[in-house]
Amino acid sequence: MTDILLDARRRPADGSGADFAGLSKRVAAMGLMDRRLGYYIVRIGLVTAFYAGCWTALVLVGPSWWALAVATLLGVAFGQAALVAHDVAHRQVFRGRAAADAVGRIAGAAVGMGYAWWQDKHTRHHAHPNHAELDPDVAPDLLLWSADQARTARGLPRLLGRVQAFVFFPLLMLEGLNVHVAGFRALANPTLKNRRLEGALLAGHLAVYLAALFLVLPPGMAVAFLAVHQAVFGVYLGLVFAPNHKGMPMRSGVDHVDFLRRQVLTSRNIRGGRLTDVVMGGLNYQIEHHLFPRMPSPNLRKVQPIVRDYCHDHGVAYHETGLIDSYRQALVSLHQAGAPIRRRPAANATSVADGSR
Repeated sequence: MTDILLDARRRPADGSGADFAGLSKRVAAMGLMDRRLGYYIVRIGLVTAFYAGCWTALVLVGPSWWALAVATLLGVAFGQAALVAHDVAHRQVFRGRAAADAVGRIAGAAVGMGYAWWQDKHTRHHAHPNHAELDPDVAPDLLLWSADQARTARGLPRLLGRVQAFVFFPLLMLEGLNVHVAGFRALANPTLKNRRLEGALLAGHLAVYLAALFLVLPPGMAVAFLAVHQAVFGVYLGLVFAPNHKGMPMRSGVDHVDFLRRQVLTSRNIRGGRLTDVVMGGLNYQIEHHLFPRMPSPNLRKVQPIVRDYCHDHGVAYHETGLIDSYRQALVSLHQAGAPIRRRPAANATSVADGSR
């Protein structure tokens, strides 16, 4: 798929951003960028009720192993709350920064996510999707996303790189914990906005969360609840976000690809109906979301055929597939990225044999 980006570099757009400007004007004229406050009032209300209902169910179930079923539901509730925080952070809900930050921080605190840390990270991702040096989502912190990263990998990424396609889904069970830890680690960064508030919200979430578990459940059961809940939360986040870019073309250096192609060629849409929209929070329309990050998520379905036809008319590859196939593509890409590590022992053995001659 890298060839797609190479072709885009060889065939630049007619003007700087001109291709996207035409699409943007058309979409704005249709009113698809207008706020959908009523929709979000209902959605946030339902997610809040689901979230509160799960905690209420835990109290009602009490010290019973049925609490693990509640843990599973609560993992989904955490994922839905994180998706609300995502939309709020993109200013899809409120025009003003103050209201957006307030609601976003509440949603982030509900799941133990550092809102300022995540917002900074996600903003950089949107600016440079799948860019090896600039997109934090494809940094080789644990997994390797390209053969170039594999060739220079050291430590744990190098160790996991050999089999990363096989351990990807099991590792997602740790993603929820990773979100919590990353939020706390970000507090050490002096440039982080509202560090004291961020720290207080994260500490408050942790204290209330653990207190609720150990007051309602005996220690062993509480630990089991925590493990199941955080695993489901992590897998849910991974299953929602992994199909969007993993396995799509990677970029590096200065590639001079215009905005339209930079966003479309590195993103993948997931086919599905209304249920898919709800489960994935509208992120199944990843191409449209990257082109119009402030567009309310219920409008993404409406703008999709317009974007798809526009890309076709301008010769821009528009990638769309089913959910299961998107995971297959991501796993194949991970396996290919780790190939240089798997080949290296054979190459070293050959060089030793040559030297002995």
